[in-house]
Amino acid sequence: MRIYFLMFLRSVLFAPLILICSFSLFAQVSKYPAISGRLTGAPVTSSPDPIVRMRWLNPTAAHDLETYQLRPVKWTVPDPGSFNLQQFQSKNIIEVTGKGDIGFDFGRTNAAWLEFDSDDLADSVTLSISEYNEPAIVNTGAIHPIKTLAPVKYGHLYRLELNPELYEGVRFGWIHVLSHQRNWHIKNLRLVCQVKPVNYNGSFSCSDPELTKIWYTGAYTVKLNLQKDYFGAILMERSDRFSWTGDAYPSQAASMVAFGNYDFVKKNLVNTAKLDNGIASYALYWVLSVIDYINYTGDVAFLKENIANASQKLDNAYQNFNNPVKLGFYGWDERLGAGFENPTNTETKHAYAMLSIRAWFEFGNLMKKFGEEKLADKYLHYATGKMDEERKKSSWLNEFGLHASADAINTMLTTPQEDSAFYQHNYMDRANRLSYSPFNEFFIIGAMAKMNKYNDAISAIKDCWGGQISYGGTTFFEVYRPSWNLILGKNDAPVNNQCGYTSLTHPWSAGVVKWLSEEVLGIKPTSPGFKTFQIIPHLADGLTSVKGTIPTLSGDISADFNAASGINKIAVPKGTLAEKISIPTGQNAVYKISMNGVVIWIKSASAEAKQYNTRISNGYVFLENLKPGKYNFKVTYKKAYQPTAVNSLPWKYTINSFKEDSLTGGQWNGKYGTDGFILFNYFKAGKHLQKLPVYVDSIVLRQDKNIYMDLPAANATLRDTTGAYKSLGAIATQDHIPCLQTMTIDIHASNSVPHQMALYFLDWDNKNRRSAIEIFDLKTLNLSAPVQLVKNYKGGKYVIFNYSGSTRIRINQVRGENAAISGLFFK
Repeated sequence: MRIYFLMFLRSVLFAPLILICSFSLFAQVSKYPAISGRLTGAPVTSSPDPIVRMRWLNPTAAHDLETYQLRPVKWTVPDPGSFNLQQFQSKNIIEVTGKGDIGFDFGRTNAAWLEFDSDDLADSVTLSISEYNEPAIVNTGAIHPIKTLAPVKYGHLYRLELNPELYEGVRFGWIHVLSHQRNWHIKNLRLVCQVKPVNYNGSFSCSDPELTKIWYTGAYTVKLNLQKDYFGAILMERSDRFSWTGDAYPSQAASMVAFGNYDFVKKNLVNTAKLDNGIASYALYWVLSVIDYINYTGDVAFLKENIANASQKLDNAYQNFNNPVKLGFYGWDERLGAGFENPTNTETKHAYAMLSIRAWFEFGNLMKKFGEEKLADKYLHYATGKMDEERKKSSWLNEFGLHASADAINTMLTTPQEDSAFYQHNYMDRANRLSYSPFNEFFIIGAMAKMNKYNDAISAIKDCWGGQISYGGTTFFEVYRPSWNLILGKNDAPVNNQCGYTSLTHPWSAGVVKWLSEEVLGIKPTSPGFKTFQIIPHLADGLTSVKGTIPTLSGDISADFNAASGINKIAVPKGTLAEKISIPTGQNAVYKISMNGVVIWIKSASAEAKQYNTRISNGYVFLENLKPGKYNFKVTYKKAYQPTAVNSLPWKYTINSFKEDSLTGGQWNGKYGTDGFILFNYFKAGKHLQKLPVYVDSIVLRQDKNIYMDLPAANATLRDTTGAYKSLGAIATQDHIPCLQTMTIDIHASNSVPHQMALYFLDWDNKNRRSAIEIFDLKTLNLSAPVQLVKNYKGGKYVIFNYSGSTRIRINQVRGENAAISGLFFK
């Protein structure tokens, strides 16, 4: 298959987005019926969802999927003589006049398939799709790992069918004309997009447009993965497209906040009740999902039906607490064992222990609310008892890394002094307070909120989720590092690594939607079903306003706060009580407060103020026990509101400087390796030529595949210490096997003195390899450097940097047959 990555480097033409909500001309081969909702309301420019304004009449979990169609918003033609586009923008007709390729950008990722009509097709064609700007290639195990295939013909319709469900994650599409006999026409090129009928009953916006866009992007990510009967876990079919219980925890939480589709969340909880995907933590995430669902709905019957199942999962965690030998997976972050590579490590054990304590504590409190005193006492005793045991370990505050400390703080059982110790140790490094998985970052920003570190949390959200949008994402990713944006172009193929092919539409990353609604907007239930609730917004530095809605079964709870103008609105639905309300005032001195036109506070409390226990403290007006109704507040200040300037931490890495050498080629002796070297598989497969420096105790390779072959001598091929050439040797990733598209080189050092290292890459068979380098401190597994991209190395390329101490180097495949490295040189 030819690679078409040059296609999007050329200039593009722009076309308007056209939404088609009627049946196509070939309804008999449509997968699902056409969309039945109606577009209403004003445009929501912050949302990537093309039908964000679509409203269905009482959509339920029983509704089938529906379809709508999209036209591309941009296209590019590397072979302009092969396509006549004069009628494309106006009539969606392309005349094919020769062999070549044409690429299309549909503006956002969709759950869709690509098709077109033609009544005179005369040539051989294939179609491709992708989430990024090259035709996608995914893991082995997928029905079609290469997302390029000849279309299936239905009369005059030609459809790309890559799996029985048809849909894939599609933003970009291509038509490849492989032969040309005579001119013919592509008509009505479109994506057919599937959707589960669901309304945006929740909303969020604030004075920072980036945060608003993050909320809507997270909601859209979840919406695309709402399948007929369950929450999907991934759009691109790579053989694991089914409901993962733990993945569903943040996606279900986001779905309730954004859509209020509680019946569908309930259905997914039932579907996954007996599943844990072989992962210990996922059983506990299911329990936390049940707790979330009950807190949002008050569904007593469902709780009673699932107490026994939840108790069994919690009891299993108690039995395994002191020796969790089969954790299976905790996240893709290096510090958590890099996915399935090494999940039962010290940090993950600590994190799992704290997750267990949190689940016991929250479930115990829920049981107390419903009068299940025996169960409440049991699980609260589990939680407090095991937390006390951890405290007796004198080094626990220092041993817990970022993820374990976040899970500890989220138990709500840590003291302010413990939180401070965790914060100082784990949360003041901008790069390393980010997890590799947005899934895990959800728990980290949750911990920041509980420590009242909202400025840090907002900064981390912008780095993690805002960075994905800057990358070009219209949905959120499975994994992400902000330094990708420095080495990859917008919408470029991402780094593939421990997770195999990196999904760019993964709903486990959507927990930030709930966080923004509960922490920035500030609406949270204080009793099941929002019978009582609080509204305590947190306007971090730079924020002046926030408004939004949380859908509940009693009606919508809405809030609109503006600390600059002092104008604020709150709606309390029937059958509920707003126990605590906090109206933000910034740093202003308040002169007067009016509610619905009546003064309730001026200088000192009046009789009306006492009714609501009105008080002013720490930048808030506090009220209590607001009954159902709509409330308009006017806070009058003595001076104008001045927002606090935003101060972000700098990016700090221990390795910042890298050099590349494309001239030396295989003649390394005398320039590199004066202290030591290793030529991988130089003699034969599994036998390296090496001389380690005195300051390196050992080098350990993991996940690598040995490559050895006799090839003609070339300037780029590594020589031995005498300058002689014998063979080609390399270690390579095991592409495209899931979770093996990466390999590690662990360098165990005997000192921490800085030394130079050079890595040698050779694309010996010109397979257009692009590889990424990640570097970690081997002791802490913190990221030591921004990710580096290596490309265009068919003539050989050295990547040179200075490091100190024991170090892990992870080599990842980006594109090409695999990622391979031929040598490593010290000084």
